[in-house]
Amino acid sequence: MNILEMKNVTKQFGGLTAVGNVSIQVEKGSIFGLIGPNGAGKTTIFNLITGIYKVSEGEIIFQDQRIDQFQPYQIADMGITRTFQNIRLFKKLTAYENILTACHYNANYNILDAVIRTHRFKKEEKMLHDHAEELMEIMELKDRKDIVSSNLPYGLQRRLEIARALALNPKLLLLDEPAAGMNPDETIKLMELIRQIREQFKLTVVVIEHHMDLIMGVCDKIAVLNFGRKLAEGTAQEIQENPKVIEAYLGEEEVNC
Repeated sequence: MNILEMKNVTKQFGGLTAVGNVSIQVEKGSIFGLIGPNGAGKTTIFNLITGIYKVSEGEIIFQDQRIDQFQPYQIADMGITRTFQNIRLFKKLTAYENILTACHYNANYNILDAVIRTHRFKKEEKMLHDHAEELMEIMELKDRKDIVSSNLPYGLQRRLEIARALALNPKLLLLDEPAAGMNPDETIKLMELIRQIREQFKLTVVVIEHHMDLIMGVCDKIAVLNFGRKLAEGTAQEIQENPKVIEAYLGEEEVNC
């Protein structure tokens, strides 16, 4: 069963075609990779899925419902969350406050409950704080709980951004270059973490990444983009052996050697 489908999706900016006639199917519960050279259209696809950009042509379907004309907040309400290529944390808040702020998106009390501190308010607040603590534990951030997010090491800021996305209880998690700036050991740990959160939270994950070790090691299926068009799709082994993919990454001269 597919949780996400892109059907012949095109996105044009004036005379520039950033994404051209791309079709992708993401199976529920899978980890799906998007790779390609810089400027291939990968982040544009994330922006189309999350409603930041509107499609020029084609359809995007999430859980059997067309979403390509929805607003970003409506798409988030349906269960799609993301991280960004350039980290977008609340820099002056602590690690814990960053996560708790996102947890409050799911609060089920009203302003009156909060003002007079009703039983429902207290119960909900405890649940939200417990969820934030759980995410801190999973992301190995508990000992950095009270550190302002901008003072965290880069790799931990990446983990914090993932934790904040998980706080919204998504069904589909989009990770835009989560290993950017990480060393090899951190990348291996991240690969294990992506598998863990997929299993623990019953998620589907789509990953954009330039670290081939991570993509090849964690993804069930991979799509390759080049100049805004889908070049190939398949398992890690199929992608590694595909002559068109090798040419796109290495150039024709190397392929013919």
